[in-house]
Amino acid sequence: MIRSRRPSPQTVAIVLALAETPASWQHGYELCKRLDIKAGSMYPILMRLADRGLLETKWEDEAPVGRPHRHLYRLSGPGRALATELAATPAEDARTRLVPQPGGGSA
Repeated sequence: MIRSRRPSPQTVAIVLALAETPASWQHGYELCKRLDIKAGSMYPILMRLADRGLLETKWEDEAPVGRPHRHLYRLSGPGRALATELAATPAEDARTRLVPQPGGGSA
């Protein structure tokens, strides 16, 4: 699965975090805490990944008393393939991309 553009650092972090235990269902809230990504960024990324067939989603079967059911996520087959590709492809250092280069351009 070759992509012309590497996903955002947050998307990469989410995919790789889900790949650590690919068969396990995970809550978005726990991913937010673990990756220090705000919910306003996390959930749109999870929805895009699901829309693209990279995540499986479901509602949890039983919720503890006093808490609503939560949505659960895990990588699909294509999502696991993407995770393998992302793990094997070195990421560009984010600081290098954001620091202006001599001559006015950016890296």
